[in-house]
Amino acid sequence: QVQLVESGGGLVQPGGSLRLSCAASGINFSIYNMGWFRQAPGKQRDLVAQIGFGGDTNYADSVKGRFTISRDNAKNTVYLQMNSLKPEDTSVYYCNADTFGSNFWGQGTQVTVSS
Repeated sequence: QVQLVESGGGLVQPGGSLRLSCAASGINFSIYNMGWFRQAPGKQRDLVAQIGFGGDTNYADSVKGRFTISRDNAKNTVYLQMNSLKPEDTSVYYCNADTFGSNFWGQGTQVTVSS
């Protein structure tokens, strides 16, 4: 059974930081491209950041320079370090695992940026 379990969300003030984690089980983690997406109420789910199985990264323009995605294949975990958070970063953040023929989602974790 495949599971992607996100953690680390919460309430933070503007300018603050959070670190999201996504622990994967039931997959050969090292061959998957991993990503973080976010979805605000009434909006589509958008890519935030991706990290390929080889370690290459890709970011949405809105988070470049503020967010960093990383992975630890030994722990089957992908991280999203979020700095200089803004109110517009408020969303549910979802972890995604993708490879040829397989695509899985986590249940999401809420991030709220508010004073």
